[in-house]
Amino acid sequence: MIKAKTNPPVTALRSGASTVTPTTRQVLWARAAGRCQYEGCNKPLIGDLISGNEDRNFGFVAHIVAETPKGPRGDAIRSPLLVNDVANLMLLCHVHHKLIDVDAVDDHPEARLLDMKRAHENRIDIVGDIAADRASHVVRFGAQIGRRESPLSYEAIAAAMLPEHYPAHGRDLIDLEMLGCTLRDDEDAYWQLHRTNLERQFSAKIGDRLERRAIRHLSVFALAPQPLLVLLGRLLGDITPMVVHQLQREPQTWRWQSDTPRIAFRERHPDATSGLPALVLGMSATLTDDRIHKAIGPDASIWALEAENPHNDILKRADDLAAFRTRLRTMLDRIKAAHGQDTPLHVFPALPVSAAIEVGRVTMPKADMPMVIYDQNRHRGGFIRTIEL
Repeated sequence: MIKAKTNPPVTALRSGASTVTPTTRQVLWARAAGRCQYEGCNKPLIGDLISGNEDRNFGFVAHIVAETPKGPRGDAIRSPLLVNDVANLMLLCHVHHKLIDVDAVDDHPEARLLDMKRAHENRIDIVGDIAADRASHVVRFGAQIGRRESPLSYEAIAAAMLPEHYPAHGRDLIDLEMLGCTLRDDEDAYWQLHRTNLERQFSAKIGDRLERRAIRHLSVFALAPQPLLVLLGRLLGDITPMVVHQLQREPQTWRWQSDTPRIAFRERHPDATSGLPALVLGMSATLTDDRIHKAIGPDASIWALEAENPHNDILKRADDLAAFRTRLRTMLDRIKAAHGQDTPLHVFPALPVSAAIEVGRVTMPKADMPMVIYDQNRHRGGFIRTIEL
């Protein structure tokens, strides 16, 4: 009869069960915040401590340099010296304790384990140092919100916020979901449906709380078509303090990259202002004038705020987003002076997500021109009219 394969007995993995003092164990559990310190794991183990199962099933106090010279990474001189040193101990789940001490000892030298321990404890220190007034309500807007691998996952969002802010209610985020539907974005009904959905969800989940000042700071993470991002920015406004985050492609992160080159902006103004006013916003791609003329006619008066070298991963720095916002505000005032406050402004965006949101935030509904937002649609061979603000 073939016997079923069994795990090694618990005693084979009881690293330091009797050699680590209660005080040292408590210090380690505190520094690890009760979570597995193996890189990428972070499994909570507090339940095992409370239930008395520590070192039985999941929560293990493990030696980096073994407590005996013949153990994993053991040393005749250093093992007895480090046996009760918290700097030589890691808190690990059952899987990773077995991995480093039994299954893959050679893949886990002392230096690698010390790096894991240091990174984990540094992260706990950063989180613990954040003051209570750094709480920020997270607004998450985009497709496939529920998928863990999405760039809009809670883990990616929280990592981008720290250490300046932290999610006010943990994983309980404010989700403005895009309803699944069979309509295509080249159909006019598509834009009306998503506009209505966004406005109603915003009113139900955010609007009243902003008016009551129940929300004092927002962190905005979004992935959606540009006209809807502009609408989201208009709904958010610029009264409540907030950080609008930008997803970086290389490397993929929501963190700003302050060590990257600044964006060089340029402006273009029309020679005549008798035609329909059009505003080209080109940071992610170049928008040629013929595409604008095709959408609204040959007599369009084209204004432009553009990056000198546009590409789809251009916005890396928070101060570049601030510069875009400032220059856009000035340009909107110039266009209004030239064309009149009541004249609709036709807006053609090719922008990073955060910049599209700022287009909506920077506008003043009672003072600025009405806006018509366009979106590039390959099924209809060019820009199409989508949302009016």
